[in-house]
Amino acid sequence: MKQSHFFAHLCLVMCAALAFTTNVKADDFYKNKRIFVVSSSAPGGGYDQFARLFARNIAPHIPGEPVVVVQNMPGAEGVKAANYIYNVAPKDGTFIGALARTIGLAKIYEVNPGVLQFDPLKFRWIGSLKRDIGILVVNNKSGVQNAADLSTHSITVSSQAVNSPNSIYARMLNKLYGSQIKPVEGYEGSTAGLLAVERGETDGHITGGTPRPVKDRVQTWIKNNQARVVLQFGLERDPDFPDAPTALEVTTDPVGHQLFQLAFTEQEVGSPIVFGPGVGDAQYQILIKAFHDMINDPEFKADADRERADIYPIEAQQVIDLYTRAYQTPPDVMGQLRELAKHQ
Repeated sequence: MKQSHFFAHLCLVMCAALAFTTNVKADDFYKNKRIFVVSSSAPGGGYDQFARLFARNIAPHIPGEPVVVVQNMPGAEGVKAANYIYNVAPKDGTFIGALARTIGLAKIYEVNPGVLQFDPLKFRWIGSLKRDIGILVVNNKSGVQNAADLSTHSITVSSQAVNSPNSIYARMLNKLYGSQIKPVEGYEGSTAGLLAVERGETDGHITGGTPRPVKDRVQTWIKNNQARVVLQFGLERDPDFPDAPTALEVTTDPVGHQLFQLAFTEQEVGSPIVFGPGVGDAQYQILIKAFHDMINDPEFKADADRERADIYPIEAQQVIDLYTRAYQTPPDVMGQLRELAKHQ
């Protein structure tokens, strides 16, 4: 064998051996290991449903099929779990955060800035299983039949608190669209907020997201001619309410459009799944591929159907692109959103 051919052959053999070794390491890394999925909500909460759906279905797609368990860590509207994943959890690829959607824009809103101990852009985003699209549903007795009527009719909406989406979106609409919406705060969650509409305590309710139980209730109202959805809060319309425009569609002011675009970024990434910074590229790539394979697995889709969980998966690069664009928003626009989110 000529010398040049010998070295070429040797190079091929070494490359093949390296590739084999790399695959073996990838296959072996998670073998006999335990992965903890840290859920930012209490057991039974909305985020917890998707954390457990992820935990049940991801293991078969990870080489070595590790045991995957959920660890609940509610607190500070998801900040406690985010701080833990970012600062405390081991960075060996065995701790995954199933976080609240509000984490991505937390630095922009500056809610409890002293408590935030993370930089959203430094999380290693794995993906998201759902998109949150909020709706404004109004009782037919309110006289509001469409989005245009919001500027001529004064209505009340049930809300949890001044810093919840119910109230924030109402203030944004009043400022940017000329609506006349008064939030009535103090209701505990969407169930209580919707009950307030049924009882006639408020004219309507704004949801931050619209999970299947909420949709079922609203669609029953629509079917019985009791209420209607007049507006949506998201980058796109929910196909279950195709006739109701989004706030982006009805807002003509360019700055207002930017503000809603920025605010709805967290709606688009409804259930973010992340590694903390410092987790190695090898483990990160394993999870990105596992996530991709899982969301395309018919067994996963069947499990989601059994859970009545509406799945709209977004993969890692899409999440990264969304937040990169969000944090490139002009500072003055970020400042306006921050002010609108505050109680006024």
